[in-house]
Amino acid sequence: MNLVEYIKSIPLFEGLPENDQQDLASIMVDQALKRGQIIFSEGDEGRGFYVVISGQVKIFKLSMDGKEQILHIFGPGEPFGEVPVFAGERFPAHAETLEDSRLFFFPRAAFVNLIKKNPSLALNMLAVLSRRLRLFTRMIEDLSLKEVPGRLAVYLLYLSDRNEGALELKLDITKVQLANLLGTTPETLSRIFAKMTKQDYIEMEGPRITIADRPALEDLASEGRLFS
Repeated sequence: MNLVEYIKSIPLFEGLPENDQQDLASIMVDQALKRGQIIFSEGDEGRGFYVVISGQVKIFKLSMDGKEQILHIFGPGEPFGEVPVFAGERFPAHAETLEDSRLFFFPRAAFVNLIKKNPSLALNMLAVLSRRLRLFTRMIEDLSLKEVPGRLAVYLLYLSDRNEGALELKLDITKVQLANLLGTTPETLSRIFAKMTKQDYIEMEGPRITIADRPALEDLASEGRLFS
């Protein structure tokens, strides 16, 4: 697949004329990174944004005592680090690859020049940012108001919806990373998985999860309380 074909496959750039996609390909920097490589650190100048082509990237913050809180995990087709493109600010968190990854980097100055020529690029990006804002708003609500079973139920439904309502899922991150994302411990997460399996919310085999009772899982996500 050539670079323009890759550009076409990125949701952020869907529907753009081919000449605009070619312009994007001309300013893009193709990057291959190894697992565990830092992409940027909190406070770094926001010189541009990235799109994951393959692999996974985690966005995280570190507390004063070095404790890590994962904010989001991005996979193929998803952009990250977009806010500095509009705001001209520094990155508000750290970014690191979770596995060998291929990223497309779009330098801020060159991308802004393209937006001036084609405002539809800005509209596409604003749509993505608004969806991201809704996701983070829901995440904050889940982490602050719901107990861990509700947070886990929300995450499993998110995975299902991301895969067009599929009931058979595969965890794309480790349980340690998932526990970090949900604001709990791996031990607590394992106990909740065991309870959800015992009570027939899900079936589980390694990283593979089957949603056995989606309405019950939706109720758990809504209630957000520990079940008996």
